[in-house]
Amino acid sequence: MAVVSPLNSRPTVAAMLVLTAVTGLIDTFSYLQLGHVFVAYMTGNVIFLGAGLRPGAHSAVAASATALGGFVLGSLTGGRIAAHLSRRPRRWLVAALAAEAVILALVALLTGSGQATPGGRGAYVSIALLALAAGLQNSTVRHFGVRDLNTSVLTLTLTGLTADSALGGGSGAKAHRRLGSVAAMLGGAAVGATLLQESATSVVALAAVLVALVSGAFATGRSAASGVRSLSLVPVGDQ
Repeated sequence: MAVVSPLNSRPTVAAMLVLTAVTGLIDTFSYLQLGHVFVAYMTGNVIFLGAGLRPGAHSAVAASATALGGFVLGSLTGGRIAAHLSRRPRRWLVAALAAEAVILALVALLTGSGQATPGGRGAYVSIALLALAAGLQNSTVRHFGVRDLNTSVLTLTLTGLTADSALGGGSGAKAHRRLGSVAAMLGGAAVGATLLQESATSVVALAAVLVALVSGAFATGRSAASGVRSLSLVPVGDQ
């Protein structure tokens, strides 16, 4: 059974782009503030772990392992929420994204209290919580299945953008979504790096606010069923 978005097409796409920007924010925060570790980009952490196995290598193995563990737990949690609530998309998306916003707010509080310093216990707690939030978001978005908008991985997005372009011999379909995804990630990272120079807390606080706004949009927005256009989504688990 296909998952029907509780919003019309354009607001749904906009929501996914905002979540993509959130990924840029939190990965920039974690990499620059918590000791060169990613909380959403798990490919990078796997590489860091592999590089850390080399004798004499100086690598943040513990931080990467913490992020991987938190991400897996978040992804499992997101899967369980989807399994129970995905037939009621509005309630499902609101619940999952509200939980993510709360987790991000907790990290903002930790950071504001001075606990999130690289190498410290608070930093590892922050890494675990941020990765938990990212895993929850990724799992939810995967089950939601908005085509070309996975909010975290741009490798396939860039491949599709170029390989399917007119220059690459394709039709160039959905190029605006793919370009929007790249721009959202880039913008989130740029804003995160800029805000870090003034206040590390503000980066995660902004991420929490953005996710809360997306959750609120799904809670109160106009239903696709009553709109002019609805968004066609892939079946749950078929992405």
